[in-house]
Amino acid sequence: MKDLIARYFEVFNKGDAAAMLALVDDNIEHDINQGKTQVGKAKFEAFLHHMNECYKEDLKDLTIMVSENGKNASAEFMVHGTYLKTDGSLPEARNQKYVIRAGSFFEVKNNKITRVTTYYNLPLWIEMVK
Repeated sequence: MKDLIARYFEVFNKGDAAAMLALVDDNIEHDINQGKTQVGKAKFEAFLHHMNECYKEDLKDLTIMVSENGKNASAEFMVHGTYLKTDGSLPEARNQKYVIRAGSFFEVKNNKITRVTTYYNLPLWIEMVK
């Protein structure tokens, strides 16, 4: 499972949405940071395209942890990013740089990611890009 999660982050860093989609289950549950849960590969794909449009991010200092039963994993990392395009009601994008700690939690079944939940400190990020 550790290899699956490492691959997920590897293709994230390349901005390769198609490769990320190949790693997730058709009914992926995606818990958006401080937002709603979205279910399904189509919604996850739309989210990835939106993120690639608004942000350029490189995840570094990745630490992956896997449960003993092999069903759950988590990862901690530093997000090194550039805010490219204004995202909804968030502050105006002006190619601001940011570095923020984040964590993701995963469930895996049949070698596919069935749930991903990512957390970071949104108020801190907003202060960084104002």
